[in-house]
Amino acid sequence: MENQNQPETFLSGTTDGATGGATARKTAGLNRRNAVKRLGLAAGGALALGLAPMTTLAASDPYKTLVPAANRKPSGYNVLLVHGAFADASSWNEVTALLQREGHNALAVQLPLSSLADDVAVTKAALATLTGPTVIAGHSYGGAVITGAATGVASVIGLVYASAFVPDTNESLLDLLGKAAPPEGAAYNVPSYRPGYLWIDPAHFPQVFAADVEPSKARVMAVSQKPISFDCFGGPSGPAAWHEKPSWYLVSRQDKAINPDLERFMAKRAKAATIEVSSSHASPVSHPVEIVGLIGAAIRKDRK
Repeated sequence: MENQNQPETFLSGTTDGATGGATARKTAGLNRRNAVKRLGLAAGGALALGLAPMTTLAASDPYKTLVPAANRKPSGYNVLLVHGAFADASSWNEVTALLQREGHNALAVQLPLSSLADDVAVTKAALATLTGPTVIAGHSYGGAVITGAATGVASVIGLVYASAFVPDTNESLLDLLGKAAPPEGAAYNVPSYRPGYLWIDPAHFPQVFAADVEPSKARVMAVSQKPISFDCFGGPSGPAAWHEKPSWYLVSRQDKAINPDLERFMAKRAKAATIEVSSSHASPVSHPVEIVGLIGAAIRKDRK
């Protein structure tokens, strides 16, 4: 059995936040039927992503040692954590505990999941309460949120994406989903108890979202998942923060909610320093050490 706390290959990528990738088209005239189709409830074709081979970085792997002992002095850094669809801020609990052990000031945002614009506004409001250098991290849909919320915010020193969407300016999640084959779990995205909101069929949630999470915990996550509005997938991103800020990305090789090849494409386009782990989509729950390592890499870059 794989040791889930053991980091894997740290892959190359520039970390200067330089502009990369073509500007995506605007989403127009989207309706419920189109949204359902793009979300994988109907058959969809794959586009070749043209991924170039990635090379291993030098042996300065920031994950070779676990976080130090508790009760460290405050680090002077903030970490804002933004959850994704089918989850809430509690999905960051393992990451938060490690960050606090490191002396960082962590804040996990609770998103309404009502529209991308609403969620970006809430995240911007949370950012405004923090004083000092801040790393902002997003999981899943939360990656799209931090991409919009961090733009133009001087205090944000880096972006960390965990199994996350990374849209370009004017690009929606539906646009991104059209760039790869639907993930294996897409067939289980179904209307929830809330009209106009989507969730993962709770009976299939553990294997789709959290296959490497302890089964009893995954079942609790299944029945407490937070539905997300269809509108979140059709809203175009504003100016993308990764054009101006360095970024880091964790690819989940066993992801059944986002195609791992799409994750690799997005990470490469954003010129993100990238690691890959044999994780389910629920990487903040099953691989918190690796995510904290990426956050630490962002902080170390700022300290240089």
